[in-house]
Amino acid sequence: MMDLRTKRALIDYLAGYVTPARIEKMRRVLDRRTRHLCIVMEDIYQSHNASAVLRSCDCFGIQDVHIIENKNRYQVNPDVALGASKWLSIHKYNQQSHNTADCLKQLKQKGYRIVATSPHKDDCLLEDLAIDQKTALLFGTELKGLTTSALEMADAFMKIPMTGFTESLNISVSAAICLYHLAPRIRSSQVNWQLSEAEQAEILLEWIKTSLKNPQAMIDRFARENKAAH
Repeated sequence: MMDLRTKRALIDYLAGYVTPARIEKMRRVLDRRTRHLCIVMEDIYQSHNASAVLRSCDCFGIQDVHIIENKNRYQVNPDVALGASKWLSIHKYNQQSHNTADCLKQLKQKGYRIVATSPHKDDCLLEDLAIDQKTALLFGTELKGLTTSALEMADAFMKIPMTGFTESLNISVSAAICLYHLAPRIRSSQVNWQLSEAEQAEILLEWIKTSLKNPQAMIDRFARENKAAH
């Protein structure tokens, strides 16, 4: 495990192979990134819709996306995501017999409140959703919605107000609407929504690596030079 000081030194080293303008853009975007809010998608089978969610997460500064794969395996649709996936931390859950429970249990252990985006007798409207606690917005499939397991593990329920005949919105539209409303509210609030120094360094390092053709060779060279210097 690389300590923070060494990681910063590696960032400075690799940054020498990236244009200053690109590094400045990365740092500027990173300053607005948050893990106070994250997105969870359960067993989404339409890759173009899930990929559109990734694009919205990047646009609204949400760093983490959690993808539960029970029956369906998700592959990024590059024509829809437009490169958004490489700027996000994507976590997949597909190794357990109950992947939904595994994902939500891990999020709860990290202090997240699980908010199911589904009409429910105890639901609240999007504009009334509290943002004081770390929140994971949980989305289900367009056809069947969230599973019983997901609904049972949810801590709260939220819906987007609608006045038409159609009962639900496309998942990508729903996610975009939620992020459009919640992300600015979080950043203008008093909650500690910003990334820690360690998180910023970790993410910035990954972003720089995506900008290099052979980052591992450069990392190995840095390690050799750093070892020789000591």
